[in-house]
Amino acid sequence: MTTTTTLHRATAAASVPALRPERKVRPSVFGTVVLLVGALYCLMPVAWVLVASSKSAGELFSTFTFLPSTHLLDNIGELSAYRGGLYWRWMANTALYAGVGAAVSVLVSSMAGYALAKYRFAGKTLVFNLILAGVLVPGVVLAVPQYLLLAEVGLTNTYWSVLLPSLISPYGIYLCRIYAGASVPDELLEAARTDGASEWRTFSRIAVPLMGPGLVTVFLFQFVGIWNNFMLPYIMLGNDRLYPITVGLNGLLNQGASQPAMYTSVITGALLSIVPLALLFLTLQRYWKVDLAAGSVKA
Repeated sequence: MTTTTTLHRATAAASVPALRPERKVRPSVFGTVVLLVGALYCLMPVAWVLVASSKSAGELFSTFTFLPSTHLLDNIGELSAYRGGLYWRWMANTALYAGVGAAVSVLVSSMAGYALAKYRFAGKTLVFNLILAGVLVPGVVLAVPQYLLLAEVGLTNTYWSVLLPSLISPYGIYLCRIYAGASVPDELLEAARTDGASEWRTFSRIAVPLMGPGLVTVFLFQFVGIWNNFMLPYIMLGNDRLYPITVGLNGLLNQGASQPAMYTSVITGALLSIVPLALLFLTLQRYWKVDLAAGSVKA
């Protein structure tokens, strides 16, 4: 009896695979080094701007590059006093161009992308292919034709000359089309229509919340793109009181050739122009969520 029991235990033990010690996953040294080098490459210009903006005009070219100083507040004061606070008008103009342009672009992109993803109509493939073609065309190429078109209706050198070309983003429409197709289940739309919801109510109450992370991404891309845009306002605007930050700082930089003291104002202005973008990114990143529609539709 004892021999039989021992044999059964030995057989059962042999049938159970031996537990292997868990292997600790060690980070790749090469991968870590590559990430550190990439981070250093991206952050070094920002660090230089931060350090250089703290120097006086005399220290800017006479001291070690990454040696900070104590003149940041003085430089901000000089920049704010330039032509009665013209820099802050440039900042307000840039916020207007980027904020309104990005908001309207998100609205247009969401409606167009949703329609391309969820409706069937004649010429749908042709329209989508044209949008893809628009994604491939650089914005710089369109700046001169846009100037000629707006000049015909007398809108150059106005706020509209910068706002109107920014309202439609082919890339935003493409991204919304892809995101709507992946995140908005057809079953939810059919259920809403069965309950008597109108198409606009279905879009605004069901599709838009599910497309939220994609819309935030489009808004952020468009906002940053307009904020950093230089060529379009440079061509469209002749009045420096309508300039965005990019064109305004370029004018200050050109003055630095004859007035070296202006270089510190340019660097300080560049540093201040980064702050709104950083705050916007930190504010909007919490809206990026994954699998918003998970569990909303049962199999």
